[in-house]
Amino acid sequence: MTHIYETIILGGGPAGLSAALYAGRGKLDTLLIEKGSFGGQVATTYEVDNYPGTDIGITGPQLADKMRKQAETFGTKFVKEDIVNVELQDKIKKITTTKGEYLGKTVIIATGASPKMVGFKGEADLRGRGVSYCATCDADFFTDLPIAVIGGGDSAIQEALYLAKFGSKVTIIHRRQGFRAAQYLVDRAKAHEKIDFLLDSVVEEAVETEGLLTGLKIRNVVTGEVTDFPVDGVFVFVGYEPISDLFVGKVKMNDFKEIITDVYMRTDVPGVFAAGDVRETTIRQVVTAAADGAVAAISCEKYLGEEA
Repeated sequence: MTHIYETIILGGGPAGLSAALYAGRGKLDTLLIEKGSFGGQVATTYEVDNYPGTDIGITGPQLADKMRKQAETFGTKFVKEDIVNVELQDKIKKITTTKGEYLGKTVIIATGASPKMVGFKGEADLRGRGVSYCATCDADFFTDLPIAVIGGGDSAIQEALYLAKFGSKVTIIHRRQGFRAAQYLVDRAKAHEKIDFLLDSVVEEAVETEGLLTGLKIRNVVTGEVTDFPVDGVFVFVGYEPISDLFVGKVKMNDFKEIITDVYMRTDVPGVFAAGDVRETTIRQVVTAAADGAVAAISCEKYLGEEA
């Protein structure tokens, strides 16, 4: 007889791991499916200093590992597989991966989001050859070399500070004078001897030599002037897009393909919940994703109790 889980969690970022913890503590028979590294975006963040109760200086991978081990302690089963299809409309949901099929009475979608591309010429072609979206993954490749960071939010400034440990110089390129990032981060960056700012500016094109990034063409949005900017690496931090293609037409979404939920993380499909960056929300932080996951798991438990 095919095993039927009480809940299947799709995605192993903070939302999914928090849901796994709460589902496990609620004695639900729980499976979490993740195709890559556990932790999602936080696993690519060097330093997490805004998650309550953690030590100052804890790294993203360290926090993710703690969250996974805690959920594991309460009985959640983890598998690393790539999901290729979901069937959510029936009372018993079916999740198909490259390795098999899993059945569940409820599903929590916590697939997260992926970095947005800026769209400058050559960006896609030079990804992994000078263009990066993960500082902790690739910083070491640019030791003692000039680096550019595109963006003006918390992630851009935090990662610029991290990259300054490696590069000879880090230049933050931002289209405005003002920043969305927390002021204390901006102040830290401005005070750092290895960080410069190039404001009111956008990247028009990546310049390559023998298949590797060697510079950027940058346009000043005020004057229209285009200048050449020599650099060996550029890190892009301009936001994220929800990883939701699998669910198009299967749950209700907004125009940005973010899954719409109520305050209980319920989607428009009975027994299907969503949590974290994949859903429509105004704030995307580790703490809010974890809160979403907790709410989703508790809502699952209530749903299962009502359906029993």
